[in-house]
Amino acid sequence: MGILVENISKQFGSFKAVDRIDLEIKSGSLVTLLGPSGSGKSTLLRLIAGLETPDSGRILLAGKDSTYQSVQERNIGFVFQSYALFKHLTVWQNIAFGLEIRKAAKKKIQGRVEQLIELVQLSGLGSRYPSQLSGGQRQRVALARALAVEPKVLLLDEPFGALDAKVRQELRVWLRRLHDEVHITTVLVTHDQEEAMEISDEVVIINRGCVEQVGTPADIYDNPATAFVMSFIGPVNVLSNTSSIFQSNDLNALYPQVFLRPQDVLIQKHPGGGAASAKVTHLINLGWETQVELTLDDGTVVTAYLSRDRLHQLDLELEQRVYLKANDPKSFLVPYSA
Repeated sequence: MGILVENISKQFGSFKAVDRIDLEIKSGSLVTLLGPSGSGKSTLLRLIAGLETPDSGRILLAGKDSTYQSVQERNIGFVFQSYALFKHLTVWQNIAFGLEIRKAAKKKIQGRVEQLIELVQLSGLGSRYPSQLSGGQRQRVALARALAVEPKVLLLDEPFGALDAKVRQELRVWLRRLHDEVHITTVLVTHDQEEAMEISDEVVIINRGCVEQVGTPADIYDNPATAFVMSFIGPVNVLSNTSSIFQSNDLNALYPQVFLRPQDVLIQKHPGGGAASAKVTHLINLGWETQVELTLDDGTVVTAYLSRDRLHQLDLELEQRVYLKANDPKSFLVPYSA
């Protein structure tokens, strides 16, 4: 089921949480609403779910105006960060709960619950209670419960936020595989850029109640539409356009700020070709790559990321003099402000 958001706004007192947002989510896609805390992404999700009523605009589900429909009428599954499982019910009973409320036939309930327990990889755990499960297992139960009633849309509000990094990583991979199996329209809210980039068909960048950009993860990263998107997605150096690292042919002259990804800082051991002189001030081993902090002669600090092979080629040491060039710097009409 496709989702169409038209000119939606929502205000709480003097705070404008969602400001005239237009958004189309294709049927069967996995879309992430990504932004900092307080950007409006969770409010937008709750508006789609029917948990909040917009001040203006409308929401269409499968082409039908659903702006004032109840949660039940929208046939939407919702999963919260807190799991919201019934502590006194087993895994099996939690998953069956929605079907029992709808007075589904016992045979249908039995078959659906067993199917979902296998789908979310919890076989053999149906008789356990939530307190007997890990955080990752509880979140899988919450997802299975949401899927039990066969919703047309699945909404996930920071579902992995309370879990440790390793479990989050595992569940991200699992959720992407699950989505590819069930093909249900899924909207995920997160402030974790890596999570959004890893699992999404499309990413919606939200800032201060407005949509900054919509696109595939590759489009968002490689072709950011605004200074905010460039600064929010992945690490970046924000430099003055007068910095010595930029040559006359760099596309930076019109705007005071220039953005440069750490992997686009080119390091050479010898001067030449207009490269800027710098000194190696820190070397931080990140395992798969090394973060190099360099100080230009004017005192500006620049961060670069090097692969292991490139680091060995350069054989860098602290206080070593090196020379820098910028590959693919970007500038924007509206400057970035943190």
